[in-house]
Amino acid sequence: MLETLIIKDFVIVEKLELNFKNGFSALTGETGAGKSILIDALSICLGQRGDPSLIRKGKDKSEISTYFNIDSNDRAKLWLVQNDYATEDSLLLRRVINSDGKSKAFINGIPATLSLLKKLATFLVDIYSQNSHHSLSNSSTQREILDSYAKSGDLNLEVKAAYSDWIKLYKENEAFLQNKTGFVSELEELNQKYKEFKDLEFSDENWSQLQNKHKLLNNSAELISGIQQCLHCLDSTEKNSINSQLLNLKNNLIGLGKFDKNLVDKSNIVENSSIEIEELSRDLNHYLESLEINNDERKNVEEKIEITFNFLRKYKINASELEDLSKQWEERIIVLNNLVNQNENNKALDDAKVRYDKLAQELTLKRQEAGNQLSTKITKKLNDLSFKDARFSVNLLETNSSMNGNETPEFLIATHLEGDLKPIQKVASGGELSRISLAIRVSSMTDIDVPVMIFDEVDVGIGGGVAEIVGKLLKSLSDFEGRQIFVITHLPQVAAQSDNHFRVSKKIVDNETKSSIELLDVEQKVDEIARMLGGLDITNKTIEHAKEMLD
Repeated sequence: MLETLIIKDFVIVEKLELNFKNGFSALTGETGAGKSILIDALSICLGQRGDPSLIRKGKDKSEISTYFNIDSNDRAKLWLVQNDYATEDSLLLRRVINSDGKSKAFINGIPATLSLLKKLATFLVDIYSQNSHHSLSNSSTQREILDSYAKSGDLNLEVKAAYSDWIKLYKENEAFLQNKTGFVSELEELNQKYKEFKDLEFSDENWSQLQNKHKLLNNSAELISGIQQCLHCLDSTEKNSINSQLLNLKNNLIGLGKFDKNLVDKSNIVENSSIEIEELSRDLNHYLESLEINNDERKNVEEKIEITFNFLRKYKINASELEDLSKQWEERIIVLNNLVNQNENNKALDDAKVRYDKLAQELTLKRQEAGNQLSTKITKKLNDLSFKDARFSVNLLETNSSMNGNETPEFLIATHLEGDLKPIQKVASGGELSRISLAIRVSSMTDIDVPVMIFDEVDVGIGGGVAEIVGKLLKSLSDFEGRQIFVITHLPQVAAQSDNHFRVSKKIVDNETKSSIELLDVEQKVDEIARMLGGLDITNKTIEHAKEMLD
């Protein structure tokens, strides 16, 4: 609920602090006293644009603050959490307009953009001006009213999400169909490339082994010659071979061991060395046997290397990246096969369409049920508002599927008994639209609507018994728990129904016009109702009439 409105240096308001209560509140006063200024100030604090012309003459800035109790306003609390604002039972909104045209906005003391402020305001206050009934001609407004009455908010969100998913897949499928030839061509080229790669039997390990083997085969003649020389040094019939010299060394040491036993151990060392030299000779001989020059094998290895290099040159690839690239090709082939076959794509698209159709049908049924109920309620309210033989109907026009479902609600009315039902904007006059708008708002009210509703002279052009009914209808809106209804009115029949009556007045102080407002007690309310009934000259008769209206 709106608890407090503080206005400073705004138009003709110097400083004003208003505290409000639940229920139905009326704001009255003479024309030009500043009643609409209060609504303008509140609107600016809720995110509407303001300009320096609204700053009180001679001042540098204007400040407007509002305090709301949001203890029971779950939607506002959720919005604050989602946008990283602290959530408490009290909500402070503040707006500052400077003389240089710049303005600042704050939510609970934290700077905010106007767009954020306006979004939050949709969960706090609805303002209906005397011209707001014109919006009823908009199909979007009519849809919002019907869906709000049907309490289909969550279902609306599901329909929007399902439509978005379906259209996304549909567009992807359309794009595929337009590019199918390209996908097929890419798949053919990739399959050919991948087949050539598989024929290479390539891996980083195999490639390294193949290069080493190629190097070995290319140098086999030099290796054979070198090994033969090594064997000649180790074991030959000549006296200077290593084996011969070791044998002489061992015999010398054994002979000398006759004179010194320590030298016998030294001969054992030579013996061990002789054994290792013999093993080395055997190993080199075996290696030499394996080095037979095999021209066929070398040719085969060279062909494999050449084929690999040709592949790398053809596709401009480095050998070091080939193994990783091959995995990417394999994954892409799977994707392209799925695209070309379309089986999975078509199923996902079909499933998305089925989900949307199911949810949209649920929404249609909800709208049909709510439309029937709303038609009956609004017709009754219109009859109460002197449209004796009027009929109201909510028609659902079938449309192409959209994020809003498969139909567009249309409000139809017949204002006399023989009249045909037609769109309200084509039948009703301006004055009639005010009453029709009120009947629609009263009938479509639900407990999920915003807690504060302000009607700014929506009763213009209404009088007599109808005015009293209008007052009762407005008061009935406040029957919802936690609901505040404000009305700016010139009609005593409407103001008399209020739980709280505020009088707006203006006066000249030091050649400057200033506006003020006060909450009236019972006697003051009688006087104000009498003024509204009889003008400036209040008589005993108008006083009695005012008391009668308030009883």
